[in-house]
Formats: sequence, structure tokens, C-alpha cells
Amino acid sequence: MAFAIKSAAQRRYVSRVFVSMSCYMITLFLAIYLVRDGTLTGPLAWLLALLPGLSVAGVFWAVGRLLVEEKDEYQRMLLVRQSLVATGFTLTLVTIYGFLENFGLVAHIDAFYVAILWFGGLGIGSLVNWLTLGSTGDCR
Repeated sequence: MAFAIKSAAQRRYVSRVFVSMSCYMITLFLAIYLVRDGTLTGPLAWLLALLPGLSVAGVFWAVGRLLVEEKDEYQRMLLVRQSLVATGFTLTLVTIYGFLENFGLVAHIDAFYVAILWFGGLGIGSLVNWLTLGSTGDCR
């Protein structure tokens, strides 16, 4: 079954995520190519190294805007539940891992992987919505 974008808020969300992820891919490639190998240094290197993270922040902003702009209360509730599951999942895993790392039991993992966990948690939240409510919000 294909995902059907029904509302104007969902269309804007998809556009925002597309722009943010496009910026992410471009800036990450440039940062790896120019900063990691030392071609670019100083304040410009810092700026370029920050841009991929700011692009991911754009995705978080897009999710927040969808919550504000979605007119359908049921769809908004599904997204809130999905986001809460993602947040609880992510915070639980990184807290547990942080204690394990603090006691020297596991290797250090770079902090930007937390966002990846949260995005995965959105999928888990969608599954929770489907199992408990019979809907993930993609079909009306």
C-alpha cells in the first residue's frame, strides 16, 4: 500500500524534510571532503562542520511544524504518540549506554547517532500506534 499524503500540512512536511535532507547530504559530503582532510581550516571549517547537524535540526523543526499545522486532531494525536515513543526509546537507550560507557564496559559512540535512534524510534512509534489503535496515520 502506498503512502498517501492527504493534508496540506503533510505536503509541507515532506517538502521541508526533502530540503533538510538534501542540505544534509550536500553539507556532509563537503565537510568530509574539505574539513576531514584538512583542506579547509579555521572558522570556515567550523561553520561547514556545523551545517550537517543544523540540517538534521531542520528535520526536527519539520516534525514540530507538522504537529502545529496538522488540522486533523486524530492525525496530530498519532504523531504526538509516535514522537513520544521515539523520544522515550531514544532517551532510554542513550542513558543506559551512557552508564555502560561511563563504567568502561562499552566503547564510545559519537553523539550524532542519537538522531538516528530517534528517527528509528519514530518507526517504533508508528508500530505502537498500529498495534494499539489499528492506525499509523497513513491511511484515512
